[in-house]
Amino acid sequence: MDDIVSYFAALDPLMAALFAGLFTWGVTALGAALVFFFKDINRKFLNMMLGFTGGVMIAASFWSLLQPAIEMSAGEGFKKVMPSAIGFVAGALFIFGLDKLMPHLHINFAKSEGPKSSLHRTTLLVIAIALHNIPEGLAVGVLFGGVAYGLGDATITGAVLLTIGIGLQNFPEGVAVAMPLRRMGLSRWKSFTYGQLSAIVEPIFAVLGVLAVGFFVPVLPYALAFAAGAMIFVVIEEVVPETQAEGHSDVPILGFVLGFVVMMVLDVALG
Repeated sequence: MDDIVSYFAALDPLMAALFAGLFTWGVTALGAALVFFFKDINRKFLNMMLGFTGGVMIAASFWSLLQPAIEMSAGEGFKKVMPSAIGFVAGALFIFGLDKLMPHLHINFAKSEGPKSSLHRTTLLVIAIALHNIPEGLAVGVLFGGVAYGLGDATITGAVLLTIGIGLQNFPEGVAVAMPLRRMGLSRWKSFTYGQLSAIVEPIFAVLGVLAVGFFVPVLPYALAFAAGAMIFVVIEEVVPETQAEGHSDVPILGFVLGFVVMMVLDVALG
């Protein structure tokens, strides 16, 4: 772990964020690559993995993003917490707005959302997952940007741990996109291509996150909370409902608990 942290610490901030984003994208591709070996996957197992994804995202939103945002804000009481509160609400509204403005289709293929579109259902699905991967890339970039400019409690170890955490939860996301496409009859290669393509926004927004912090240094608490709010919105709007699509089950809840604990331990014990 120390070697990984040292490696990222020696990099230019933009390159560090880019490599971190490429890593999280690569883990998504690894999950999508399961279509080369399986045509389907046990639904309970997939739900457990998606629950794990939700747990990691919720834990990362607090320990990696909200907590540092609050601690690096000046003042006391309401003055100290308001930048995080404003950023958090703005992040949730940002994803809400994208959901309304962009045509997309959720993983369960139940119905399309947003403006009416003639795009293929597969394309709509990829758009949906890509939209929901934006806050993950942004979170990584903003944290690396905070480290680069020596702001508050942003640390290179924290940024690396967040990258690892997002990578862990991206694996089941890759599976969750590629497997349904394979069941629909798409070829293995097309299912894999669409599955990994859904995370292409992560390295892009990781770099944009660093640039945003560089241009507007005082906004870091807002930016961290913004990413947290966006991630929480995605978990509640997309991940949790998908785990219960075929009826209530305790399996994804246990997966959620496991993911939450794993990310909490990583962030608190190592960060």
